[in-house]
Amino acid sequence: MLTTENLGLIGLLLLGLAARSELVAGAAALLLMLRFTKMTFVLPTLERRGVEIGLLFLTIAMLVPFAQGLVSMKEIGRGLVTLPGILAIIGGMVATRINGQGLRMLNQQSHLMISLIVGSILGIVVLGGIPVGPLMAAGVTYLLLEGISLVTHWFH
Repeated sequence: MLTTENLGLIGLLLLGLAARSELVAGAAALLLMLRFTKMTFVLPTLERRGVEIGLLFLTIAMLVPFAQGLVSMKEIGRGLVTLPGILAIIGGMVATRINGQGLRMLNQQSHLMISLIVGSILGIVVLGGIPVGPLMAAGVTYLLLEGISLVTHWFH
C-alpha cells in the first residue's frame, strides 16, 4: 500500500540509508513497521511522549560514567566552579530555553519536521556533523527565524 504517508517514510528511510544516518533510517523503518502491522494506535502516544522518552535515554547515556564511578563527586564539585564549568551551566540553561522555543515552534508548524531532518542529514553528509536530533535543529531554526524577524523589523 503506497499511501502518501508510506511513500514519505520510505523516502526518509532511503535518505537516511544514503546519508548513513542510522537514527533517521531506523526511525523511518520503525514507523513503517508500525503502519504495516496496523499498530498505528501507538503513534499518538509516540507523538505525545516520544521526545520525553528519547530525552530520558539520552540523559541516561550521559549519566552512565557517573553511575560507573568514572567521575567522582570531587571532580564534579571542582568542575562546577571553573570557567568551563560555569559556561557549561550557562550553556545548558540557554540551550534548554532555545530548544523549548524550537519545540513550541514545531508544535505550531509541524510541517517543518521534514525540513529539519533533511537539514540534519545534509549536515552529516556535507559538514561532517553529528545528528543530535530535531529538537536541537528546531531550536537553531527558531533562533534563525527570530534573527530574521528582528532584522526585517529594523529595516521597516
